[in-house]
Amino acid sequence: MQSLDIISVNLWQILISLANLTILFLILKKFLYKPVQKMLDARRAEIDSQYADADAANTSAKAKDAELTERLAGAKAEAEGIVKEAADTAKNRGDKIIEDARATADGIIRQAEVDAELHRKRVNETIKAQIVDVSTALAEKMLEREINTDDHNALIDEFIEKIGEE
Repeated sequence: MQSLDIISVNLWQILISLANLTILFLILKKFLYKPVQKMLDARRAEIDSQYADADAANTSAKAKDAELTERLAGAKAEAEGIVKEAADTAKNRGDKIIEDARATADGIIRQAEVDAELHRKRVNETIKAQIVDVSTALAEKMLEREINTDDHNALIDEFIEKIGEE
């Protein structure tokens, strides 16, 4: 019969084992599960907080990136405006310089034309005066003596030589 005791099921022993297991479960739940659960909840809350902070930092970084991009675009536009304004100013100054140079050149040309015209008139007047002088001298010589064809040709040749010398 001994072999039957070993194989047999003892109901009281099963109940006591179940009671021990239940008590152990309750003790573990009270002293181990709740603190571990509390620690896990605290860790979860900390991780959620870190995720929220990371999201806020990411959002802030994106906003700053957008602001910097916008400021950079504004700076580029402003630089382009400054360059365009400088180019326009330089072009206007170049046009003004060219216009002034043309006006000065036109003034110099007009002055040269006026001077040339005055010089031509003086030369003409000088030539007229010399012609009058030569004509007067020729007339005086013609009146001093009687003129024949040879004398006439000689006077003309002399007159031409005199004009050529002057």
